[in-house]
Amino acid sequence: MSKATEMAKVSAKGGFHLLWGLVTSTIISAVGTILIARLLGADNMGLYTIAVAAPNLIITFRDWGINTAMVKYSAQYNSENNVAKIRSIFVSGVLFELIMGLALAIFAISISGVLAQLFQRPAIAQLIQITSLFILSGALINASTAAYTGMERMHLNSIMLIVQSLVKTGLIIGLVLLGLGTLGAVVGFSVAVLVAGITGLLLMYTMYTSLPKPVGGKLELGATTKMMLKYGLPLSVSGILTGFLTQFYSYIMAIFVTDNSAIGNYGVAISFVVLITFFATPVTTMLLPAFSKLDYTKDNQVLKNIFQYSVKYSALIVVPVTVMVMALAQPAIGTIFQESYTQAPMYLALLASAYVLSALGSLSVGNLINSQGDTRYNLKLSILSAVIGFPLSLVLVYYFAIVGLIVTTIIVSIPPILLSLGFIKRRYNVSIDWLSSVKILFSSGVTGVLTYFLVTWLPFSHPIRLVIGVVVFVVVFLLLAVGTRTIDRTDLESIRQIAGGLGPLQKPLLAILGIIEKFMPKASAKTP
Repeated sequence: MSKATEMAKVSAKGGFHLLWGLVTSTIISAVGTILIARLLGADNMGLYTIAVAAPNLIITFRDWGINTAMVKYSAQYNSENNVAKIRSIFVSGVLFELIMGLALAIFAISISGVLAQLFQRPAIAQLIQITSLFILSGALINASTAAYTGMERMHLNSIMLIVQSLVKTGLIIGLVLLGLGTLGAVVGFSVAVLVAGITGLLLMYTMYTSLPKPVGGKLELGATTKMMLKYGLPLSVSGILTGFLTQFYSYIMAIFVTDNSAIGNYGVAISFVVLITFFATPVTTMLLPAFSKLDYTKDNQVLKNIFQYSVKYSALIVVPVTVMVMALAQPAIGTIFQESYTQAPMYLALLASAYVLSALGSLSVGNLINSQGDTRYNLKLSILSAVIGFPLSLVLVYYFAIVGLIVTTIIVSIPPILLSLGFIKRRYNVSIDWLSSVKILFSSGVTGVLTYFLVTWLPFSHPIRLVIGVVVFVVVFLLLAVGTRTIDRTDLESIRQIAGGLGPLQKPLLAILGIIEKFMPKASAKTP
């Protein structure tokens, strides 16, 4: 097995362990979200959404790129068999996150009234004070996640996610049923994050104790923190700009969109986007440690292969799933909420469309650049996004409300992706497989259009239309993918080798590959 395929197999294993945690925790949270949305109603659901989002702007000042540095250096030192240094990485990261998290949580509580005024909803000041606590508890979750990712121990991350979703769902539903309404939902959310953060820290400690002690037994916390900050500061500024832009969107949404029901519909639509993140998040999470093991000056061909693997095979999953969610948005939301959230299907289709860009490497290219230490370039891209996003959002949200907000986020994301592709070609001599990306987009697009018109025409109930739509989409896409050679025998062989890291998913995946192979034309015999 080639080095690229072996690395892809390891990343796939980590992605699988993250996937089952995401799926389990999200199913639990989704059930909770459905019940909470029904119990609270659209107006109170909108207030809950705003209260939870309010401290997020302050959270962007907490990290300083430390978490990404934890992932990079943990993976790098592990691949270099220099694991003793990882102890210093862990301790430095956790201490930094805790100190910043505590300071910013206190600050957020002190200005909760100002934040409530900015949202033009002064009555939610108390709710913002409560949600401000997750600035500190979220620091524990993020540091733990970074440690698990760098060491590729994603099963620990899944345990933490499931604990959070169980506590969150149970507490919120219980408190709302007791009559606490939005206040109960906010308290349940904040307590769940705290419990998950403590769980994550305990699991991280078990991993820490298994590492060998450094020579002399002394941790070099000062030097390690300095190194991590040097790497992470450009990412920190980038994260602050991105986070500030995201929260700016939330603020102007609250200012220009006075209809709480529309915001509630938007919140429901966002909760359905997790169907796509099931597949996108494991890819983006596992690529940074994978790329960090390689140096483009020494391992260029392997890096090129890994990058093209990551783009093509992630797009083969994410793009069809995205288009299916877009095509079936109306029956999907209607199945659960009937006609209670009538605007949500349109919002969901627009939100999902951003993931179509995975065919251009949107899930991979940023991780590649960060893994090679060129974090300043990603900072430049964030500045570009901010320059475009601030004025554009003001115009589009003012005139088109929630639709304008979603369209802004899509437009802003396109220039950085295109510029990144040019950068990695010039600097690393790495590029995506353009023909494969076009084929994936074509097969997914045609299938999506056919499925949408079919389910729109069918005179059945929402659940029946949803089931029929899923079956039709999967069958038509596979036929088109084989017919257009979006998937060929070489791909099947590569996927079979990578599938060795997928645990229980290996057998059903191999069975599906076998079925797909039967529809392919037989390989022509070579003439002697």
